Amino acid sequence: MRGSALRGAAVATAAVLLLSACGGGGGGDADTEFDQGTTEVVNPSEEKGGTLRYAISANMESTDPGNAYYGNVWNFSRYFARTLYTYQSAPGDEGREVVPDLAEGEPEVSEDGKTYTVKLKEGLKYEDGSPIVAEDVKYAIARSNFGPDALPNGPKYYKEHLADSDGYEGPYTGADDPLEGFGGIETPDDHTLVFHLKKPFYDFRYVLVQPQTAPVPAEADTGEQYQAKVVSSGPYKFEGEWTPGNGLTLVRNEEWDPESDPIRKALPDRITVEEGVEQNEIDQRLVNGELDVDFGGTGVGPAKKGELLQDEDARPFLDNPLNGGHYFLAVNTKVEPFDELECRQAVQYALNRNAVHRAWGGDAGGDPAHTILPPGTPGHDPDSDVYPAADPEKEEGDPAKAEEKLAECGEEDVTTNLGVRSDRPAEVAAAEAIQEALGRVGIEVQIEQFPSDSFTNTQAGSPSFVHENGMALMIYGWLPDWNTGYGYMSQILDGDAIKDAGNSNLAELDDEEINGLFDEIVSIEDEAERDEMAAEIDRLAMEQAVIVPMVYSKAVLYRPETLTNAFFNPSWKMYDYMALGTTAQE
Repeated sequence: MRGSALRGAAVATAAVLLLSACGGGGGGDADTEFDQGTTEVVNPSEEKGGTLRYAISANMESTDPGNAYYGNVWNFSRYFARTLYTYQSAPGDEGREVVPDLAEGEPEVSEDGKTYTVKLKEGLKYEDGSPIVAEDVKYAIARSNFGPDALPNGPKYYKEHLADSDGYEGPYTGADDPLEGFGGIETPDDHTLVFHLKKPFYDFRYVLVQPQTAPVPAEADTGEQYQAKVVSSGPYKFEGEWTPGNGLTLVRNEEWDPESDPIRKALPDRITVEEGVEQNEIDQRLVNGELDVDFGGTGVGPAKKGELLQDEDARPFLDNPLNGGHYFLAVNTKVEPFDELECRQAVQYALNRNAVHRAWGGDAGGDPAHTILPPGTPGHDPDSDVYPAADPEKEEGDPAKAEEKLAECGEEDVTTNLGVRSDRPAEVAAAEAIQEALGRVGIEVQIEQFPSDSFTNTQAGSPSFVHENGMALMIYGWLPDWNTGYGYMSQILDGDAIKDAGNSNLAELDDEEINGLFDEIVSIEDEAERDEMAAEIDRLAMEQAVIVPMVYSKAVLYRPETLTNAFFNPSWKMYDYMALGTTAQE
């Protein structure tokens, strides 16, 4: 999940306490503490009403649940898109629990692990009062995963793992039956889906959580234009149409049945999103009480971060969770001279992790990284350090070793481009630190900046663009699609995950041994054995030098006094948007 492609990314208890701490109205009777929202619900409330106000520094990636990969969109789309399963709405480990959403209970799994049967709840309706049926879920999966016109953003786990579907060309061929030939899912009646897998896939229940299972009526589908007005299955619906850059307003969906949906509190009357608001302005408006939530979910920018952390009056409004994400430098294996292993290794040794760490905001921004899997993800090896710095205490890299590696691949002076998201100040600052570090060893780096909403599809996520523009280096943030080794690494390292658009394997790594391990790991029933294999994949990919670890990320999240039910959910890697309420009125 990109943190958001990386896509991928605490609110509740802190808010009530915040109000009390700052003298605002509506607070609880105790003081708020720094980082309280990582373990508790801050400002708990059942009060409905008001307008919950979001803003984002770029445009939203998409509002189409089947065509999005940023974690913030996955989190936010639950306002209007219900999925087969979801995560428990709670802080801490409880927030990792997979629970039914559209489904009436747990899936029934066959003895051989290759068939999953899911029953839908009775009486579910769209915003127009029409029934939600099993075939709508099947259609949603078909449009997002299959055929040359499949929606580009997001993983293709269903295409990779469903049986009897390899020849299916997707629903956009003009056939009378858009699902003809799609045998991987059966719908024997309106309330039953039967998933047939090629082989056992012990992480499949996590795939059933993803927004690609949000139902779509075939007659309402307009392909990539469906994002203009998604047909709601959740507690809110679009007010008018969405066009990128113009913001979005959600209002209540009167056809939503709260009795069928214990996860969503649906407290606000309205939800608004402003797009293209500069990050420093978002941060200041949060502090001023003019916004409730930063849609991006990655925390305040570098300028505001230090100021707030040093302000004793502001600290009770802050949470600083280790969010399970990793920001790294991807090195493309198809752009010369980095198609040579030794040139990629030179980048690994040249990196000054101390400088990158400082650019990221120091300890509040995260911890220096040495592996692909971050702490807390099964398979993470804290002792792994494939490219040690010359002086581990300084973590400033090993320039002499980098120069040696450049010489081994026949290079002395190299010029290349580095792609970065322009609206993310920490990433731009890190790019400048990388530019300086690589310049020490004869690698001249030109920084190219792109907006977040297109970066992971049109620029970094497009291999053809990367090749044509010599963009061998790209800063990427990654959150796990789910919290296992496979759920973290498959989309960024498996050769089978490389796509023409919306690609997250930015290195275009297509290593036979690593691909084979990804094929094998999903069929291993023993969890400990899966974790050992994940650690091996991490090590092998590091030896291929395709990912330069930078920072295991932490966010500095600000929760204003207007926010109720604020807490950090470890599955969404940010505040759980479904729980939030507001005391703001518009």
